[in-house]
Amino acid sequence: MGKTDYYDEYEIQVHLEPWSELESLFIPIPSKYVEEIYRSEDFLVLVGPQHPGSGHMRLIVRLHGDIIKEVIPDPGYVHRGMEKLAENRTYIQNIPLVERPAIMDAPNYNLGYVRAIEDALEIDVPERAKYLRTILAELGRIGTHLYDAAILAIFLGHSTGFMYPFAIRELICEAFVRMTGARVTTSFIIPGGVRKDVPENVLKFVYDATFEIERRLKPFERIFIHNPTVFARLRNVGTLSKEDAIRYGLVGPFLRASGVEYDVRKVEPYEVYDRLDWDIVVADECDSYYRFLVRVNEVSQSLKIIRQCIKDIPEGRVISEQISENGKEIRGELFDKLANVVLPKGEYTTLTEAARGSLIYTLVSDGESNLPYRLRIVTPGWLYLRGFMESLKGGRLADLQAIYGSFGYFPPEADR
Repeated sequence: MGKTDYYDEYEIQVHLEPWSELESLFIPIPSKYVEEIYRSEDFLVLVGPQHPGSGHMRLIVRLHGDIIKEVIPDPGYVHRGMEKLAENRTYIQNIPLVERPAIMDAPNYNLGYVRAIEDALEIDVPERAKYLRTILAELGRIGTHLYDAAILAIFLGHSTGFMYPFAIRELICEAFVRMTGARVTTSFIIPGGVRKDVPENVLKFVYDATFEIERRLKPFERIFIHNPTVFARLRNVGTLSKEDAIRYGLVGPFLRASGVEYDVRKVEPYEVYDRLDWDIVVADECDSYYRFLVRVNEVSQSLKIIRQCIKDIPEGRVISEQISENGKEIRGELFDKLANVVLPKGEYTTLTEAARGSLIYTLVSDGESNLPYRLRIVTPGWLYLRGFMESLKGGRLADLQAIYGSFGYFPPEADR
């Protein structure tokens, strides 16, 4: 036997068929694509939908070894038909409904919807109410960023980093309770202002709480934000250049982390943002760490905004004269005044800077009914989903959750 006989290569024809269970997995991609992966040297990995792994969204991941070649999102597992439900509720009944997608960011979702009604009816909002609404919006922004920081930490396996932001977030919940009576979904902002005035002692509590939040963030910086392990897991991972961020439609802090200085509060100011001194937080590093760091620094800007609002808030009404003669509260007459509101026939759209980015509401009225003919909500999560998927390409499977957490992607917000 010659020595080369050991090294001769032989091709063995084996008939390969994708596994029979494939059809029962309801994979929303062509079967030929799945078969192509199966017959190649790549792997098809299904991540989710389970809460610890992908937050109720399934990711269809194509791998070569442990390198991610492509990710196809499969959202919709927490779709509640919110826009269709809105067609069967009065305009005022939809306020609690539209707050639900983003949990901690309820005030911004509340505000965007209410502003659309106010634009349609040409309602003038009292100055004091504008300041209160701005305070609530920024508290919601801080609470959302803390929530996302906690989820990022647990995705990285850092359980202490998870508990710190949730503990700090309790101050936000307490501020909500004292201002509105509810911990999370407040339903406090109404067409023409807010439900009731907020006393000075409550505003003082919120003002003092901003400094306590800053104090409690210091140890979180040491144990998590500046942790070398966190830095190693996120730095130069999931990078999206400025050009790609624009091309793929990123919004909010994720767009700003790729070097684009855009914030609706500056570009198209609403409430009292144009009267306050604050900065847009931007980074040029474009990676997962700076997507997180931009939001950390936005917390500082939000605290600055809240303090200015509390210092500068004027006395006066908190409900428009067009809605109620009582300028301090609408308790007992909310539905009498607002249940039968009919918007003029037409289409009304507002753009709001929610915590995770641009939030778009479009209300369509037939001019006859006190129910919306159509409500369309375009959430930040839905807008930056493509960019999120693109940032995963070329990364390792072990980086998937780190990149996921860096985007603060919240499936109920995108699915609505």
